[in-house]
Amino acid sequence: MDAFFGSAAGARGPRSRTRPGADAILRLELELTETAFGVEAPITVDTAVLCTTCSGAGTAAGTHLATCEACGGRGEVQSVQRTFLGQVVSSRPCTVCQGYGTVIPHPCASCGGDGRVRTRRSLTVKIPAGVEDGMRIRLAQQGEVGPGGGTAGDLYVEIHERPHDVYSRKGDDLHCRVTVPMTAAALGTRLTIKTLDSEEQLDVKPGTQPGATLRLRARGVPHLRGTGRGDLFVHLDVRTPTKLDPDQERILRDFAKTRGEEVAELTKQGGFFSRMRDAFNGHA
Repeated sequence: MDAFFGSAAGARGPRSRTRPGADAILRLELELTETAFGVEAPITVDTAVLCTTCSGAGTAAGTHLATCEACGGRGEVQSVQRTFLGQVVSSRPCTVCQGYGTVIPHPCASCGGDGRVRTRRSLTVKIPAGVEDGMRIRLAQQGEVGPGGGTAGDLYVEIHERPHDVYSRKGDDLHCRVTVPMTAAALGTRLTIKTLDSEEQLDVKPGTQPGATLRLRARGVPHLRGTGRGDLFVHLDVRTPTKLDPDQERILRDFAKTRGEEVAELTKQGGFFSRMRDAFNGHA
């Protein structure tokens, strides 16, 4: 039984001072035209890089790591506890060397023994055409260098698309709203639409109703994977005149008569509240 519990004691050994670095995430704000057509964007990253003074060793020049005397280089110390089942041997990390099995008698003055230093790096990231808000672009080994000069983690650039003044985006399709006069909707007209990269002519057919949607094919955002582009949808708002002079009102009423449409004159009939007021005042 003693042998069983003794052999069960952990034989993990010392842990390495060289460990992989952490990944990092950087938020990058872009305009719609940049996410649509791609861009090479400069970025600045606060990160950890290899200490050039000690090349990641963490020791001062001319010195080396030393074996921990407390644990004999094992990185752990053992304790024996007597129980009714026999001796139970347990292990725990050495508090002197923090489980490394070695100590640094003379740490590097630049990094304090960590093998890396904090700095600010500038680099350029290539954004492909067609990326969407929230997407992440992985830059391999552009994250933080690990302790002891370990392999750098990855840097993830998270795309955030700024709202556009004219267009809203749904996938690779774009949407916009255009207001046309009532007469233009009735008679038909031709609109000049400024897309992200061109100007297009769009015909509004006679009799177009409010809320109608017109499409310009392949004038949206390029597809991220594959070829082609999304569409541009133009939603029409028909503007009704709010003020008419007497001549304009007469023309509209004559027009309504020619169509057999009866339009009550509000100034004579009045609204619901006007009729209620007249009733209380004793008017017929």
